[in-house]
Amino acid sequence: GRLNADNARFLLLAVLIVLYMLCGAAVFSAIELPTEREAKERWEERLENFTRRHNLSRTELRHFLREYEEASVAGIRVDDIRPRWDFTGAFYFVGTVVSTIGFGMTTPATVGGKIFLIFYGLIGCAGTILFFNLFLERLITVIAYVMKSCHERQLRSKGVLPHNGRRGSGTSEVDSLAGWKPSVYYVMLILCVASLIISCCASAMYTPVEGWSYFDSLYFCFVAFSTIGFGDLVSSQNIKYESQGLYRFGNFVFILMGVCCIYSLFNVISIIIKQSINWILKKLDCRCCHRCQRKLFRSRRNVVMPGNVRSRRNISIETDFVNESDTDGRRLSGEMISMKDFLASNKVSLAIMQKQLSETANGYPRQMSSNSKQNGFSGGVGALAIMNNRLAETSVDR
Repeated sequence: GRLNADNARFLLLAVLIVLYMLCGAAVFSAIELPTEREAKERWEERLENFTRRHNLSRTELRHFLREYEEASVAGIRVDDIRPRWDFTGAFYFVGTVVSTIGFGMTTPATVGGKIFLIFYGLIGCAGTILFFNLFLERLITVIAYVMKSCHERQLRSKGVLPHNGRRGSGTSEVDSLAGWKPSVYYVMLILCVASLIISCCASAMYTPVEGWSYFDSLYFCFVAFSTIGFGDLVSSQNIKYESQGLYRFGNFVFILMGVCCIYSLFNVISIIIKQSINWILKKLDCRCCHRCQRKLFRSRRNVVMPGNVRSRRNISIETDFVNESDTDGRRLSGEMISMKDFLASNKVSLAIMQKQLSETANGYPRQMSSNSKQNGFSGGVGALAIMNNRLAETSVDR
């Protein structure tokens, strides 16, 4: 049942992504195609005028321009720019590789460089993704701590929580404070604000130094921080800057902070997308969903799991970022549920299972003694017998 539900979510997400891509292609085609056609017409007109003015054949001129394109791939430009493969240029290149930005303004031209890039990028990209994940965990921990402190301060101002400590009161609000977690929507809002602040500050640096407009600087920040990396705008490429060392250091810091924040924001948004997909599946209310839910209910009816399912009304970052429930999280991580939860939720199902196993082993229904008739849990061999003895004790205590 759970596998069917996961497959339904996967298929719905795939369909939505394809529709999203189709809509994006239609919008970009409608916006950019006329400009592309106009630019091509202007270029053909300039090319024709140049060949007529200098008495050149278009074939020779196109051959020369094709050679310049090859030189441009190797890093040669009309204007003076810094060397692409000195140490600082190579360091900038490997930074774009391991961060998966890949601007494309610098690429290896030798066979040895291309082979080395394959192995270097394999390990570097994996290590950087691990770093981003660890950064996200610590960022979420800091945000949760700050938001929980604000929540405690709010409870103290209302008089619900005592001022001398966090514990000691028997109210339900204080009991719920121990398991309180921040909402995923608040975390997304905080990450959006942080990403926007970093982008605005970085754009204020790029605009005067690189000579871009402020909007182009914001555009570059999003393309770079999201690791899309088109390469139409690339920072720190001129041969000389004022305060060059300071600018390159600031460029490195801004890109690092921006990529970390945008990566974390993408992960949090993916949680909300998952919740939206679950809501869509619930609203569709089709026969397939009903069949999946019935199978899921039948498969979980006698499953070993804690007794009470937690309310999903308040979506928190920790619950939805890892798994859909504490029980599922413990199963996936290999952590066993507590004996208290096990006994509380499975007394009846374990007794029935033991009774059936015992009758199957003996070949006839087992005759119960007076004590067993009272509690229904005695007998059995092995691990199930030990469990039934414990169940019998809990039944007698009642």
